[in-house]
Amino acid sequence: MGPRVALFVTCIVDQLFPRVGLAMADVLERIGCEVDFPEAQTCCGQPAFNSGYRAEARDVARHFLSVFEQAEYIVVPSGSCTSMISHHYAELFRKEPEWLDRARAVGSRVVEFSTFLTEVVKVEDVGARLDAVVTYHDSCHALRELSVKSGPRRLLGRVRGLTLKEMDRAEECCGFGGTFSVKFAETSGGMVRTKVDSILRTGAEIVVSIDSSCLMQLQGALARANAPVRTMHLAEVLASR
Repeated sequence: MGPRVALFVTCIVDQLFPRVGLAMADVLERIGCEVDFPEAQTCCGQPAFNSGYRAEARDVARHFLSVFEQAEYIVVPSGSCTSMISHHYAELFRKEPEWLDRARAVGSRVVEFSTFLTEVVKVEDVGARLDAVVTYHDSCHALRELSVKSGPRRLLGRVRGLTLKEMDRAEECCGFGGTFSVKFAETSGGMVRTKVDSILRTGAEIVVSIDSSCLMQLQGALARANAPVRTMHLAEVLASR
């Protein structure tokens, strides 16, 4: 039996893409992990934090810490939420030493899904098969704050039947940025159109990422462009048999 992991599925996965959470659980159980889902979980506090509502973000963060404090590992299908907990809770609680210590202790056990596979349990072949040509989008928080780059590509490289074609702007932002896409819709739209052009140049039929928020942004733009490309979270790819 592998390590015991608690799933933090994030707001977007919970409300809009529950299949991603189910896929993540399937992959983790397949490789021998004992999977737990704390039902009291809510949000990590990132939307409030990014919008300047620090007091409200602290309230949400305290709840997160209380729910997950006893977990051996907390595995997250999102670079942005992982970064919020492991990096920005320290900023939220810099004037509250007790909560800061708790945030650092929990934050050290919060791991993005692909990183958990490649660096914690050190499994890259999970027995997946998907006959498709895919391209990979580097989400901003995962790449720039967590340095997640090669791990997802190594995992994709072990999926039978899958061909990975890199886009020329893999590391460029999709334009979502949470509330950024609402506050600056025109700029966000321009950014995602540039990204869609890069995706289409690869000839891929699927674009993969580790953040459902980016995939939601990309899928919307692809649909508006009538492009024959769909999106899949990495967990969904790895759950494919």
